[in-house]
Amino acid sequence: MRLLLTGMVVLLSACNSNDYFDNNIRPSWLGNVSQNSFDGVSNDLLTAGLGKSGLALPLPAFADPARPSPAELRRAAVYNNYRALVDISSGGGYGRLYGPNIDISGNDTLGEGKIAGEEYLAYSDDGSGRQNVTLMVQIPARFNQSKPCVVTATSSGSRGVYGAVSAAGEWGLKHGCAVAYTDKGSGTGIHDLSSDTVNLIDGTRANRSFGGGNFDAGLSGSELASFNTQFPYRIASKHAHSQQNPEKDWGRDTLRAVEFAFWLLNEKYATVQAGLRKADYATPSTVTVIAASASNGGGAALAAAEQDTKGLIDGVAVSEPQVQPASAAGLSILQGSNKMPAIGLPLLDYFTLANLYQPCAVQSARLSGANSAWGTAVSPQLGSARCASLAAKGFLNGSTLEAQASEAYNKLIAAGWLAEADALHASHYGLNATLGVALTYVNAYGRFSVKDNICGYSYAFTNTTGDVIAPLANSLAGIFGSGNGVPPTAGISIINNLSVGGAKADAMSVSASTNTADYNLDGAICLRKLATGLNPLTGAALTGNEKLLADRVAIGIKEAQRTAKLNGKPTIIVAGRSDALIPVNHAARAYYALNQAQEGSGSKLRYIEVTNGQHFDSFLALSGFPTRFIPLHVYAGRALDAMWAHLNSGTALPDSQVVRTTPRASANDNLNASALPAFAAIPGNDAIRFSNTTLTIPQ
Repeated sequence: MRLLLTGMVVLLSACNSNDYFDNNIRPSWLGNVSQNSFDGVSNDLLTAGLGKSGLALPLPAFADPARPSPAELRRAAVYNNYRALVDISSGGGYGRLYGPNIDISGNDTLGEGKIAGEEYLAYSDDGSGRQNVTLMVQIPARFNQSKPCVVTATSSGSRGVYGAVSAAGEWGLKHGCAVAYTDKGSGTGIHDLSSDTVNLIDGTRANRSFGGGNFDAGLSGSELASFNTQFPYRIASKHAHSQQNPEKDWGRDTLRAVEFAFWLLNEKYATVQAGLRKADYATPSTVTVIAASASNGGGAALAAAEQDTKGLIDGVAVSEPQVQPASAAGLSILQGSNKMPAIGLPLLDYFTLANLYQPCAVQSARLSGANSAWGTAVSPQLGSARCASLAAKGFLNGSTLEAQASEAYNKLIAAGWLAEADALHASHYGLNATLGVALTYVNAYGRFSVKDNICGYSYAFTNTTGDVIAPLANSLAGIFGSGNGVPPTAGISIINNLSVGGAKADAMSVSASTNTADYNLDGAICLRKLATGLNPLTGAALTGNEKLLADRVAIGIKEAQRTAKLNGKPTIIVAGRSDALIPVNHAARAYYALNQAQEGSGSKLRYIEVTNGQHFDSFLALSGFPTRFIPLHVYAGRALDAMWAHLNSGTALPDSQVVRTTPRASANDNLNASALPAFAAIPGNDAIRFSNTTLTIPQ
């Protein structure tokens, strides 16, 4: 990073107004700003110099794996985050239907798709140094100065600041817009407690005493020494252990990214009069701003729209948002004529339920066809043991494995999952998405410290037998580029400290209460208790210390819930009906229903539900997925196109509707555009409707 911009702004001290949009005053929460310029040939904003072809090939190795350079770490981060959100296979559409080479009209005209421009990085903080939310703005060389625009690309999941480069960043850059990114305080912050090293903003690592780290666990020297003695080689993760509950501020962080972009645009393009820079270029009335992203980033965009008191955001277009409506009381959802049994539950409620029952449910013969090649992602031995342990504790009544597994599956359906998501339970649990999210969010909502070891869990590197080992130096050095912010990631495992015989990687551990290797049922029950405040077997309220811990989690959950009051702001939500990670009944559908109930005819929110769409497009190249699912990424782009047309040309927003897609007949087939129909101008029988208190989704 070549230029520090601490003195870049000219302060207009003669003015009394505090509105920096009028006077271009540097935001008080903004830290030092670094800048990089990219020529669009050797390096660029979108692909980090790899181009469309390089993104589809293996990542080039670091010259020195123990000390990768900031440029190498950035390249790895762009590469891994781009591929994490799209299917990179040509058969699935990469390079044909979407990708860096595809222009805004859908044609293959952009070659390698490299985009020249400038990239700015800075922390946002409250002065404590405990938040250090990473903000980034990319301004393409072909920024449209006569029609300025900004697109937000808040990171998906718990990813670092490049986490939405393919989800929203690419669309914005191709349209000549500045892109405002943030890791929303939950990005790749890994504190290795044994060496006391942390990540810096550029991805490199340094001792905590060096300063400038984006996260440390906040332990004093004596606390750290004591913890390391008792729990050697452990890792603290920012989203889980920052004690900030970052989700409560995701809307604020997204808005700050926009404000950062405005400030930079004024610095770059505002006219100069009498030797002073006049902030008359980038203002809410002169710049078109679309809040966009996917998953957690989509939820952050909705939160920002709700909280936008300055009129920064003109429209919202999000995909598969992780958004938690404040209440679904009194509302109901019908799919066809079937009333959904549960809607609008908090994320931690449905995740801890899945964590309890998923590994058993996938053992059912009812899912044998759906599981396909991913049926063994959950160990049949451990999954069967989970069923037996659940039955022994009274959670299930069946006396046979099939009866127990079928009952566990029924509990998922009763809790709001759709049968359309059946094929995904095995992969989500087996690839650690379910436990990883459940554990991270219990820690985050409760604002627990790493030293709390909530429910007996911790994070560490492990060997092939599941034993805790010293951190792998090369893995730790490159984690900015390879990590996703939610362990297990980049070689870091979830540890069951309470395993019989000593700490062990969770999947290899033995539950103390059952003396069985059953995917740590004890931990799953504990997480469920803290998520709900209830004994999951009896339904009785918790008491004593368990209640105190659960009360802390409940406060955090409430802080992260959203009102669904968008104040008539034009908004499009796209979600896949088959989403098993963020079920539509709890997020997209419930949020839309709550908005309609509150804003009625004044609402400009539209909901598009796509059949055969699910949460992880990156899974589409895996066995069993191409013939079941389609890339939702295509529809995220179409939502942005529709919002752009609405804001710039007055084109009507699409009506809320179900879009019916067709997966490939064979994994060897090429997915064609004809399998992905456009939004219908008149959806007819596929129209989604809300009346009184009921949302009706066509079957």
